[in-house]
Amino acid sequence: MWTSLRTLLLLIIAAKITIGEHNSQYGLDALLGPEEARKFDNYSPEESKKRLGRIVDRIDEDNNGYLTLVELKNWITYTSRQYIENEVDRLWRRLNPNNHTGITWKRYEDTIYRYATDFGSNGLDPLLPVISYKSLINRDRRRWAVADNDLDDSLTLEEFSAFLHSEDHPRMRDVVLKEMYDDLDLDNNGKISLDEYIVDLYQPSEPDEKEPDWVSRERKVFAKFLDHNGDGYLSEAEVRHWIAPEGFDSTEKEAKHLFFEADVNQDEQLTKTEILDKYDIFAGSQVTGYGEALTRRDEL
Repeated sequence: MWTSLRTLLLLIIAAKITIGEHNSQYGLDALLGPEEARKFDNYSPEESKKRLGRIVDRIDEDNNGYLTLVELKNWITYTSRQYIENEVDRLWRRLNPNNHTGITWKRYEDTIYRYATDFGSNGLDPLLPVISYKSLINRDRRRWAVADNDLDDSLTLEEFSAFLHSEDHPRMRDVVLKEMYDDLDLDNNGKISLDEYIVDLYQPSEPDEKEPDWVSRERKVFAKFLDHNGDGYLSEAEVRHWIAPEGFDSTEKEAKHLFFEADVNQDEQLTKTEILDKYDIFAGSQVTGYGEALTRRDEL
């Protein structure tokens, strides 16, 4: 989807800006944490589980040895906020080294897309040339305009956060949905067909590759749950209901998913043992900031 593409581009370019710097505090190491990721890869299973156990202790607000759904949801809310704030702050510093009150569109465009064009044309990043820079710039420009509350063509830190993580700002919802709809509507006819829906989820690596069973299930989901009027297409209203239904709470959904996976005895509370038994699921979830918290000593 579009959000992941633009995030990938921003991270790659932010890293390129730092090439040649001895101190990579705000380079790609800081944005993606590869050094910490490598440390994590080197941890033994016992050490990794021990670190997750310490995080579990922090989630347990009343220290009774059990985690409730509310405690888990509160922690996910906290870690999600921290993850976003850290990512925004790191890129803000890269684009605004002199700490001005705002970043102009020209500064953003010149920095991000000049490096994107340079590195793509030089063949240093095979991923970059496949991205349509004109399309990316147009979309960023549209999103920038919506984030720019005071219409001065410059974004404050708060506005920049809305621009970068629009999914977390209600006023940005329409532009995010428009981007996602455009991504799905491959033939630009104003509606999403079943084939377009499936292509976004699965593309065979070989012409005669057998379609996985889960793809067949997705076809049924499309017909039964997404295409409300049964006309074989998804309208903008149907996509909105699918992507951002009224009252949808992604944090609660994540917490309930983790509970479903780990609450073996179904007593609606989790012990540390139950969580550690599902280590792989929790280690890659929002509980640990997708693994980041397991690598930071300040979290432990």
